[in-house]
Amino acid sequence: MSDAHTLMREAWDLRRAALNADPAARPALLEHAARKLKAAARDCRDQGHDADYAQAIHLLANVETDRGDTDRALSLWEESVGLLRRCDEPLQLAHKVRHLGDAHRRAGNLDQASQCLAEALELYRTHDAPGSLDFANAVSRMAELEGASGRTAEALALWQETRDLYAAAGISAGVEQAEEQIQALEAR
Repeated sequence: MSDAHTLMREAWDLRRAALNADPAARPALLEHAARKLKAAARDCRDQGHDADYAQAIHLLANVETDRGDTDRALSLWEESVGLLRRCDEPLQLAHKVRHLGDAHRRAGNLDQASQCLAEALELYRTHDAPGSLDFANAVSRMAELEGASGRTAEALALWQETRDLYAAAGISAGVEQAEEQIQALEAR
């Protein structure tokens, strides 16, 4: 399993390098990262490690998004979530469901996005601590979705919760963003 974990770490480092690289160098770096993640995924799948397999394809979904293949990324996130539903990993499931919700939101599938984000929030509220950055990120995504859907009161409550969660996590930029959103909603 350590080989697959090493491949995932190397791929993530390549992705980070690609995002900071000259645009001409990005495609090759992302391709290299994708190859490493596919190898890691095969290894995890062949060994029957569903949670690690889900992580490898989740990371691959991020790389596919960077490469502009949002349909492939969405499919990979759906597969990752499906795998984690068979595991006893509620926080990993919450994280992957949130990313699936983000992918649906970007694709304009707002009902599916809302369902995913609601599920992620339920999992986080049941299994996570208030200082968790992942929890705060999930609440902020739901606040954005509620605001975009015209549900001002719901969005306001979620942005207030987001502010408090980011404060507990010590993320001042998140607190500032939440405050700006609260002020904008209160001005409506």
